[in-house]
Amino acid sequence: MKKKGKKESVGKRRNTKRGIWKESLSYLKETRNYIFIAVFIFFISALIGFLFSSEFTFFDPILRELAGKIEGLSLLQLMWFIFQNNITSAFIVVIFGVVLGIFPVINALTNGVLLGYVFSKASAIAGFSVIWFLLPHGIFELPAIFIALGLGMNFGMFIFSKNKKKEFVRRFYGSMKVFFSIVLPLLIIAAIIEGILITL
Repeated sequence: MKKKGKKESVGKRRNTKRGIWKESLSYLKETRNYIFIAVFIFFISALIGFLFSSEFTFFDPILRELAGKIEGLSLLQLMWFIFQNNITSAFIVVIFGVVLGIFPVINALTNGVLLGYVFSKASAIAGFSVIWFLLPHGIFELPAIFIALGLGMNFGMFIFSKNKKKEFVRRFYGSMKVFFSIVLPLLIIAAIIEGILITL
């Protein structure tokens, strides 16, 4: 009887995990148009940051401060620092998206311009081949951030629904399921890869 009970318990947990995963994928599919919008805004902003880098030198103190924070950190400390920053930023983007999705749009614009600016400065020193060094840093991080941005935008659109309270709850729980089942694992992998690459 005990063995049967354990098997049933394990089976229920597996079914629950499968259910959450299916719901996460379903909500992710629902959010895809907002993710595409986030990608578009981000890369247009990055292009602006690259082409007009001389207008964005105010980023320099921020970048110097960031470099100072990671200087001297061990590999594990660096991984934790990267993960902590990324997960906090992604979570805030989703939650603050509740206000008409405005915050995710601003975040996509700002971070896009910053990436373009950094790439402009790096390529001026090392040439365009620097993209092959920077690319691995974003393989897992960028998709996670784009998903978070899309979730935030979609969350904010609840206000235009007929049953606002019901949609608020549905979109909140849908966002959290995707965040913890998809965004979180991607950011863990991203932190590990980036930490290793930075310390090489």
